[in-house]
Amino acid sequence: MFPTVAQVLELDVLRRGNPSVVAGAAGLHHPVRWVHISELADIAGMLHGGELVLTTGVMLPSDKEPLARYIDDLADVGAAGLVVELGRRYADEVPRALVKAAERRRLPLVALRTEVRFVAVTEAVHAHVVDAQLTELRASEAVHQTFNELSVEGAEPGEVVREVARMAGVPVVLENLSHQVLAFDAAGEDPQALLDGWERRSRGVHPAARTGYDPRSGWLVTAVGARGRDWGRLVLVGEPAREPAPRLSVVLERGASTLALNRLLERDRESLERQTHRTLISGILTHALTVSDVALRARALGVPLEGRRLVGVVLRLRGGPSSAALEAQARLRDFTEKAALAVRERGLTALIGGLDDDGVGILISLGASDDEHAALEGFAAALDRLADTSRTPDPGFLMAAGSSVGSLRDARRTLLEAAQVADAADRTTARTAGTYYRLPDVRLRGLLHLLRDDARLQTYVERELGPLLAHDAENGTDLVRILGVYLASGRNKSAAADAAHMSRPSFYDRLHKVERVLGTDLDQVESCLSLHVALLALEAVRR
Repeated sequence: MFPTVAQVLELDVLRRGNPSVVAGAAGLHHPVRWVHISELADIAGMLHGGELVLTTGVMLPSDKEPLARYIDDLADVGAAGLVVELGRRYADEVPRALVKAAERRRLPLVALRTEVRFVAVTEAVHAHVVDAQLTELRASEAVHQTFNELSVEGAEPGEVVREVARMAGVPVVLENLSHQVLAFDAAGEDPQALLDGWERRSRGVHPAARTGYDPRSGWLVTAVGARGRDWGRLVLVGEPAREPAPRLSVVLERGASTLALNRLLERDRESLERQTHRTLISGILTHALTVSDVALRARALGVPLEGRRLVGVVLRLRGGPSSAALEAQARLRDFTEKAALAVRERGLTALIGGLDDDGVGILISLGASDDEHAALEGFAAALDRLADTSRTPDPGFLMAAGSSVGSLRDARRTLLEAAQVADAADRTTARTAGTYYRLPDVRLRGLLHLLRDDARLQTYVERELGPLLAHDAENGTDLVRILGVYLASGRNKSAAADAAHMSRPSFYDRLHKVERVLGTDLDQVESCLSLHVALLALEAVRR
């Protein structure tokens, strides 16, 4: 915000004085907060730091020790520098005692060999300072305006981090308290170099204050949180031993405040960890992220995916999504967090995130010595317990797993297979706690699910069940359901009547109606087989 001593010396009014730096050149970067004209030898007591002192030296002492003490006093109060005009007290050069003391204290000592009007110097420097302050104020106002808009819009963490990086011009990383990367912007630099070994490097940075600069790493760090509860840190990755400008602290702190505020306002939404995991899973499924991007970001989250066996898992809540959007979101969020807790409880490593209104996608990363079936079965059992299934013998969700793959490039395949198995599995049949479905378990349902978009399958369904579907639609009957119960009971009419909660005569009468509408004999095995396949295909098509 303030000009440095070197910048002040470039002003026209001082250049006319033919200035020369005779000592303390190492301090030319000192900021000049104000200019003070004084001939007093004890001026230090009237300064507050950052002043550039102008003098002719007419009242300075003659002895070496008082001159050295004069310089020490100026340096102790933080004066920016000392400008001595030659000609009145000192003809051709300043005393050696001043030069030596100024060099020792790194205090810029400037000699003016031509007379200048000190008041003109004061006016020029003060105008420069005021202009700089005005520019800084406008920049600060722009920063506040930008982050206010991001707060009002409820911007995602990635957007906030991206804006901080744009304003700072250097990489910015948002991490959680476990030093795992939640979002980052490399600001045009190599993401691999930025995130490599992030957790180890981050654990070594401990700012003394809530916002602080670490000269060893070059990081400017601020805590992220509100109401006395921090949940992460926002890191501006600068250069070692090069302290950033004060305005960057303002940008970083405003970014952190926006992140904290948005999380408070959206606390009913999924956690930032889940959002990040969901983004990676979505990136794998849609090819929105490259394999190297996924590997890099997952490793920064503490989920290594390279050189591991990967198993895709899809969890589906029974009963389908809720009709109320907010209720569905809350239901899925709670279930996703329980799945994450089950993963941690079993000591597994995985990406976990929502797929849609009633599905959770998981990519489990297994080591060479991990037993795949034991890991999946243990996870299913842990999730059953966490989902509180004590009130019913059948868990309120189904779990499907894809075939394991040995490369991150094939991760999409195992996730898609798991999704297909989950969609094809029979959600109406009770599942034993701790079990899960794989491709061999869905059999004919799985095949029909894969063919559900084929026009020939849809034509087959209409040919077999079309008259019965039309009869139910026109008369408000449930003959399709009756047929399904009958076939699911192995064509045992008594068992089917009990399953349908109907008396046997009533159930038998409904079956006769089915036969009349379809023009078929339900005692024929081949007819029943064809109708059963059509019912399963109808279920696949409707899904």
